[in-house]
Amino acid sequence: MARIIALQTHDIRFPTSKTLDGSDAMNPDPDYSASYVRLRTDAADGLEGHGFVFTIGRGNDVQVAALRALEGHLVGRDVAETLDDLGGVWRELVHDSQLRWLGPEKGIMHMAIGAAVNALWDLKAKRAGVPLWRLLSSLSPEEIVDLIDFRYLTDALTREDALALLRSAEPGRAERETRLLAQGYPAYTTTPGWLGYDDDKLAKLCREAIEQGFTHIKLKVGADLDDDLRRLRIARDICGPDIKIAVDANQRWDVAEAIRWTKALARFDIAWVEEPTSPDDVLAHAAIAKAVAPVPVATGEHIANRVVFKQLLQSGGLSVLQLDATRVAGVNENIAILLLAAKFGVPVCPHAGGVGLCEAVQHLAMFDFVAVSGSLDGRVIEFVDHLHEHFVTPVDVRGGRYLAPAAPGAGTEMYPTSIAEYTHA
Repeated sequence: MARIIALQTHDIRFPTSKTLDGSDAMNPDPDYSASYVRLRTDAADGLEGHGFVFTIGRGNDVQVAALRALEGHLVGRDVAETLDDLGGVWRELVHDSQLRWLGPEKGIMHMAIGAAVNALWDLKAKRAGVPLWRLLSSLSPEEIVDLIDFRYLTDALTREDALALLRSAEPGRAERETRLLAQGYPAYTTTPGWLGYDDDKLAKLCREAIEQGFTHIKLKVGADLDDDLRRLRIARDICGPDIKIAVDANQRWDVAEAIRWTKALARFDIAWVEEPTSPDDVLAHAAIAKAVAPVPVATGEHIANRVVFKQLLQSGGLSVLQLDATRVAGVNENIAILLLAAKFGVPVCPHAGGVGLCEAVQHLAMFDFVAVSGSLDGRVIEFVDHLHEHFVTPVDVRGGRYLAPAAPGAGTEMYPTSIAEYTHA
């Protein structure tokens, strides 16, 4: 009988602020960081589960402390029993009343639970010898819905709704998996668009993105309208009319400002405006979406839980749903969000970049294609070419597409040397 014998944590920080990688209107000096967790077992196979929460520097130590608070829930558990009931484990962690008080179901405790849950899924996929996307895609509709907590969702998505969606997608799973393996999953790149880059670097990176096969890029905006207009003009001149260009304000604006600014940028045929205002303000998103139509509104990377996603979908506050692998409580809650998006017919274009987010979220998007939405229409995964070299199974992006990972696990394991080198003193 193998047991979980340790929950080890690491405060990992990369000095990306020195080169302004990741800079935007609200986060001018991010140090891409990971509150990292390793679940060790005494199983003979020696396999471990790895997960993390993405942060941008200061406060990472607080997030690590939240991870350590979960030790009593996980250390000592039987490995097989735990991995056989990840729906039950999710409920146990999320509904610990004393820890839940710190949210409820949002903030550092909820994200810590997500990292631990993701580490368990990493371990489960490794023990099964398959990548996470394939493991999830092999589950029956009944097994998938058993992973989800439908509390607070049933006015928009019931268990029966979810089963119907999954059963309708079931007949085409094998064909879509074959297509995914042959063609990959569409990507877009934010690499050219960081706000701290000068015009020459923006132009150079736009050209490189096109040469690399990307047909969709994203620029950060929101600090100065004249600067944004100039930068968008540079990007559009280089990209021409056939490359999609999205813009991302990173929560910078009030409602009136968001509407005015987006309408000014719309002359450059923007693919969407992302995070135009506070991620918690459902009514503001709905007002902005109505006023700036037909420009789509995208959001999600800072949305705390499935409930806020539900409200945004119900209100028409988003047209592009950008779930994040580490913001909500892990794989289970993200599956609920994928099902909500499918119910409302809204495409999912996951947030990535950061530390390991590309590696992690590709599995969720690929599972969505194979077993949930069954569609690639309007769907792309964000790609940022930073820090992949620190991961044991880094993403493989070629010709503007994510190639489906084949290695067992969730893609969230970092090299021990990288952990040691970048652990914050």
